[in-house]
Amino acid sequence: MKQYFFASVFLLIGLTLSAQEKKWTLQECVSHALENNITVQQTENSILINEQDILAAKGNFLPSVSGGLGQRMSIGSGFDPVSNERINNQTTHSFNYNLSVNQTVFNGFRTLNLYKQSRLNQEITNLELARIKDDISLNVVNAYLNVLFNKENLETAQAQNDFSEKQLQQVKDLVDAGVQPRANIFDAEATLSRDSQQVTIAENNFNLSLLTLSQLLQVPFNGFNVEIIDVTTPSEALLYNDVSPILNYAIENRNEIKIAKKNIENAELNTEISKSGYLPSVNFSYGFGSVWSESKNDFIKQAYFRELDLNKGHNFNLNINIPIFSRFQNKTAVSKSKIREANSKLSLNQAKLDLESNIQRAYTDAQAALKAYLAAKTSLESQELAFGNSKERYDIGSMTAFDLEQARVQLINAQSSLINAKYDFVFKTKVLDFYMGKSLTN
Repeated sequence: MKQYFFASVFLLIGLTLSAQEKKWTLQECVSHALENNITVQQTENSILINEQDILAAKGNFLPSVSGGLGQRMSIGSGFDPVSNERINNQTTHSFNYNLSVNQTVFNGFRTLNLYKQSRLNQEITNLELARIKDDISLNVVNAYLNVLFNKENLETAQAQNDFSEKQLQQVKDLVDAGVQPRANIFDAEATLSRDSQQVTIAENNFNLSLLTLSQLLQVPFNGFNVEIIDVTTPSEALLYNDVSPILNYAIENRNEIKIAKKNIENAELNTEISKSGYLPSVNFSYGFGSVWSESKNDFIKQAYFRELDLNKGHNFNLNINIPIFSRFQNKTAVSKSKIREANSKLSLNQAKLDLESNIQRAYTDAQAALKAYLAAKTSLESQELAFGNSKERYDIGSMTAFDLEQARVQLINAQSSLINAKYDFVFKTKVLDFYMGKSLTN
């Protein structure tokens, strides 16, 4: 028993450590978000509702069938059927059954158009689901890149802190050797203190970015971490040479444009449905039934089933309803449908304008981000050379600690600018890939 107990404990500890050490990849993050997002689940439920609407619309083509049974007892005065004299306290029992079938033969194609509309609504909901998933994927990629960005900033801050620690020790050695004044120790300690503070800020930013991503995925933050991937060094090859292919592809394939086009079809169907009010409707019905009744004063009495058999009958009914005046209800319904139809066409034009504007802005931002990255890269190379030169001059005593610190601050700023410019450019190229329908996890 003890062996089983300890084995269970070790297994539980192993599973816990494994869960805590798990690092989420970008693909896992996107897949998990798409599977567990509440908005996605709600939209998927809307698709299930659409399926039921389609089934109900199909059912409208079929006849309705109903049946009924009735038992009745009446107590009160009546008249003798033979003598025509009033009879008090007469009790009468009756029973009836019926079966009826009703079928709409023609209603101005309303049933057909409602069926088409139910299928169209399902197509629109499917497109809306795809659009939501696209937006969620882009948000997850952005949050994931933000984690990588803050992780790289943290590594830079820690490297600067390590350098400051070594610099402090070097200054102490030089002061002990009598080469530098003791005041330089205080400057080096102050620099180390500022670097330690920057490490703390960078750690906080990194943890906040992890928290944001975990909340987006709806997973516990405790033990959550991501796989650190090497973001490809940006180059002009990542940028599209021309915005026209992106615009052309997006206009033809983006879900928001498809939804706007389907909404026009929906509005046109609504107009046809409204016009059905001007057309006549034809309905056919069939009924079958019988009745039995009995009281103690009946002159002629039949057996129960014999009377039901004698009283059974069929009835057929064909109704044609021709609308003559509907108090302007049909007219206003058609007019409003045509206005909504015009609005849906305007919505399509607006969707195209918004999409074009967003793509043009994204393309311009990506071009500017590339220029900013190249400039930051050149600046960092210059600052690294300048700092190296300053370090050599400081080591031989021809530069003060203050001037060396200024050179180091400029180097840190150049490193931070390069990291920021790199991730800014990578994300903005991902936005262009998003509009081109490319995978965001590659």
